[in-house]
Amino acid sequence: MQLSNALDAINHIKPNQVETLADLLPLELIEEAYALTDTVTLRKRKLTLESTAWLLIGMAIYNDKSMADVVNMLDIVDREGKPFVAPSALTQRRKSLGESAMKSLFNCTQKHWNEKANHPHWNGLTLLGVDGVVWRTDDSEENNKAFTKPKNTQYPQVRMVCQMELSSHLISASAFDDYNVNEMVLAEKLIESTPDNSLTLFDRGFYSLGLLHKWQTTGSERHWLIPLKKNVQYEVIRSLGRNDKLVQLSSNPRARKLWPNLPKTLEARLVTRKINGKDYSVLTSMTNPMKYPSADIGDLYSHRWEIELGYREQKQYMLGNRLTLRSRLPELVKQELWGILLTYNLVRYQMVKMCHSLKGDYLPYQLSFNGGLAQIVRLLVGLPYSSPGAVPRQLKHFYCMAESLILAPRRGRSFPRTVKPRPQRYARNKNAAHLK
Repeated sequence: MQLSNALDAINHIKPNQVETLADLLPLELIEEAYALTDTVTLRKRKLTLESTAWLLIGMAIYNDKSMADVVNMLDIVDREGKPFVAPSALTQRRKSLGESAMKSLFNCTQKHWNEKANHPHWNGLTLLGVDGVVWRTDDSEENNKAFTKPKNTQYPQVRMVCQMELSSHLISASAFDDYNVNEMVLAEKLIESTPDNSLTLFDRGFYSLGLLHKWQTTGSERHWLIPLKKNVQYEVIRSLGRNDKLVQLSSNPRARKLWPNLPKTLEARLVTRKINGKDYSVLTSMTNPMKYPSADIGDLYSHRWEIELGYREQKQYMLGNRLTLRSRLPELVKQELWGILLTYNLVRYQMVKMCHSLKGDYLPYQLSFNGGLAQIVRLLVGLPYSSPGAVPRQLKHFYCMAESLILAPRRGRSFPRTVKPRPQRYARNKNAAHLK
């Protein structure tokens, strides 16, 4: 039984407290996303809209398989029941789909899943994280023309900046471009999609008064928090408490030229915390000490690390340390990246639902992503060979596995972070000290 038939058949079989497998990627969301682009013409083609979306998801899940194997494993067929095993036919369908359709599908699904996830709040604010990551593309002639090769590397690369809800690891927005494009330029593209009543945690590399001011003033109660960079000049306006000050930051003429709405001065809050005898300071737009206590703010920044763990889950667990994207054309590279983000969110949203079925107060990031991914892969592999009547039983078993995915409490860092030495071309001779 093919995938699309199974999804349609089980829509009429709804066991108690278990939704249908179509919830993995609702067909109405695919139709809504494609209707926003020119992709609706694909309905008349042999490869269905749903099958094209699942093809890109299969590319991310079965990253070590060929395109033909992905088609066969997911039982993707055309309207005449014939499998598309010819790589040229699959590439042509992907070209017809384009990047915009997958971007639209990602945006529709993330909005739907984030609304249904019922995220926990911190003092009425949704916790978000923003950070960048680099993806390596295939060393094809077309990719070399579109993307830059960093110094001392052999592959063209793409720079990506994502926004993540930190309790669930659901990606809510993303922007990517050539490696030479600055991360702050990409972060600016995420401002419009940032929800109101939110707090975004930045790495210190995103320190820009123009970016932070626009982030704060674009919507309502859109706050930010960022570590204090070295040599940042500020003037203390007044003390709000011990290790808690209201400060004034001054912008320079160059920044005001780049950001026309940036004022000459900007008020922020400086909170300092001592850890193991060393002072750590963060700047934030949350200047109300009654609404946002300094003791709570001091513990917040450690949660920014969740987005780093999310990138590891994508690259190491989902893609199996496959460092190079498989697409050989720039437009298909971008399409593949949207497919990776969509697949990651698909797995993460199912983990949110698993977490809701557990007894106790667990957050989705406390479940094993690797285990959740394995359960979804098992479900997808068995689906083409299952009868519709057997699917509800598989779904019930799927959500019952949530308890086995609970991770042990995280250990504190035993050693400080260090920068690894750059790999050398030649092995170092440990016995050559006498030659110095």
